[in-house]
Amino acid sequence: MDPRRRALLAVLAAGALRPAFAQELMSKKIPSTGEALPVIGVGTWQTFDVGADPAARAPLREVLKLLNRNMVDSSPMYGSSESVAGDLIVELGLRDKLFIATKVWTSGREAGMRQMETSFKRLRVERMDLMQVHNLVDVATHTKTLMDWKARKRVRYTGITHYTSSAYAEVERALKSGQYDFLQINYSLGERESEQRLLPLAKEKNIAVIANRPFAEGALFRQVKGKSLPPWAKELGIESWAQYFLKWIVSHPAVTCTIPGTGNPKHMQDNLAAGRGALPDEGARKRMAEFFDRLG
Repeated sequence: MDPRRRALLAVLAAGALRPAFAQELMSKKIPSTGEALPVIGVGTWQTFDVGADPAARAPLREVLKLLNRNMVDSSPMYGSSESVAGDLIVELGLRDKLFIATKVWTSGREAGMRQMETSFKRLRVERMDLMQVHNLVDVATHTKTLMDWKARKRVRYTGITHYTSSAYAEVERALKSGQYDFLQINYSLGERESEQRLLPLAKEKNIAVIANRPFAEGALFRQVKGKSLPPWAKELGIESWAQYFLKWIVSHPAVTCTIPGTGNPKHMQDNLAAGRGALPDEGARKRMAEFFDRLG
């Protein structure tokens, strides 16, 4: 055997290196353009709201180092999160390796424009990958601005967001306008209502879907506390409950990516592992949901 091949196999056997294909994170295409986006991103609500504290920023820096083309989602609603993310992204030289998304969350055209300009400064970008209307606040007004800014290439994609089923009728009306590239909505094993109308509509309209609240604010972990994964989970490449929850989400045909929030590098690694290997098919998704429901 060739000595170089023997050496490589020895390294692989020792676990110091894995084949490149084993490390690939699955991507899905943004329907409006065909651009690939990794199925696992990161949300910054609460976790990145740490201000200037160097010790609190240290693990966040490690979280961002793990990403490559993944979405980093923020909002002016999230305290210092935009500024913290922006500082660390620049410090690490990651701007061109990340898909940066934020939101406008105020009323009035001028106020919205001012807020978005502030987000540009905080996130340290000249062109935003995705700007979303947060929770449909003054959605008609801000949509006009977003369409203009997209035409002027200040933003690449536009979207709307919400996190509660009580707003789904309004979300549905907005999606039917056909003006948006993205919908961000709550979707998890604990919150499945968007499956009924919103996810099918988004697929029909070629709108990318970002699933927020993937762990239902921790409720999913509380439901499985002290309980083991089913033996067949390994067949799906699942090694943790986080991977179980995330693989189920991103295997939905309409879902483009999900954005679990974390400031823990180990949790980020675990989350990213959910985007590797094959995704569950329809039968496996049903089996996963039924097993989870029996644990309640």
